[in-house]
Amino acid sequence: MLYVLLFCLCLSCNNEYEGIPVEKDKTYTLATPDGFPKTTLDTSGNPVTINGVALGKKLFYEGRLSRNNTISCGFCHIQEYAFTHHGHAVSHGIDDKIGIRNAPAIQNMAFLKNYTWDGVSHNLDERSLVPITTDFEMDSSMPEVVGKLGADNNYKKMFKAAFGDDQITGERVLKALSQFMATMISANSKYDQYKKKQAVFSDDESRGMALFSQKCAACHSGELFTDESYRNTGMYYNAQFDDKGRYRVTLNPDDYMKFRVPSLRNVAYTAPYMHDGRFYTLEAVLNFYSDHVENQPNLDPLLKQNGHTGIPMTSMEKQYIIAFLKTLSDKSFITNPKFSE
Repeated sequence: MLYVLLFCLCLSCNNEYEGIPVEKDKTYTLATPDGFPKTTLDTSGNPVTINGVALGKKLFYEGRLSRNNTISCGFCHIQEYAFTHHGHAVSHGIDDKIGIRNAPAIQNMAFLKNYTWDGVSHNLDERSLVPITTDFEMDSSMPEVVGKLGADNNYKKMFKAAFGDDQITGERVLKALSQFMATMISANSKYDQYKKKQAVFSDDESRGMALFSQKCAACHSGELFTDESYRNTGMYYNAQFDDKGRYRVTLNPDDYMKFRVPSLRNVAYTAPYMHDGRFYTLEAVLNFYSDHVENQPNLDPLLKQNGHTGIPMTSMEKQYIIAFLKTLSDKSFITNPKFSE
């Protein structure tokens, strides 16, 4: 009898974890790490629940969201690289079509105000619509996705468990994906442990943190390591992708070549770097900022100080900064089975 009881308890936990609907849905608690801003997620219209997250996880790795059933969200957002498209300068989509931008990391989305390089998306519940429907990404449509999922009885059960009935709609698909992405919280790096006095920095890491504070933190600020602003950082215009940054959204000339400041959490895992993946190492990024920033008309004022274009850094200072940046790596995040396929 005790064996049967233990078996049932284990099965119950396993079912909940593996995405098999639990009989009575429960709220999924999103913990706010120390120092993080308040969550930006509007849970009034999309409460995060255990069954909703389980459904979202299954959909995140579901190839049927694409036209030919081959491309999932997880295809471009790979967990071991902090959910980026490792090795590709820009995303590769259906039929190996090439996108125009580097796939951004998916982490701490519940605390961000915007989710794209140009700021066109600011609602996590709607964010996944763009990759699902864009012709060089997944090239599908919500009616097509709904039709495919509706033919799967297991999905009907999961939608009923998550939303109260088995009706599958485009809105619910997007909301479930949003719930899963909201749980992807990264806040257990060596830096986080250092802040809690649970780890000690090396001399190089300490020097790097001080230099980072002086030279980088004006933009990469706070515990998210981004102020979420849009800035022209003096990168040359890449005619191959014809990407003019936030100007594509606003058509304001002042926004030419302005891109969103990315978070630097897990940056050691997310190469290549910049909106078009033009740099493959952190050394290359810092070399750009010290020596190759273009003095464009709307170059960010922070990169035009004291008669110098860019950020003055010696070779040794760059190595110290990189040592600090590596303390932002959260191995527990990139290996967490809760996020794995």
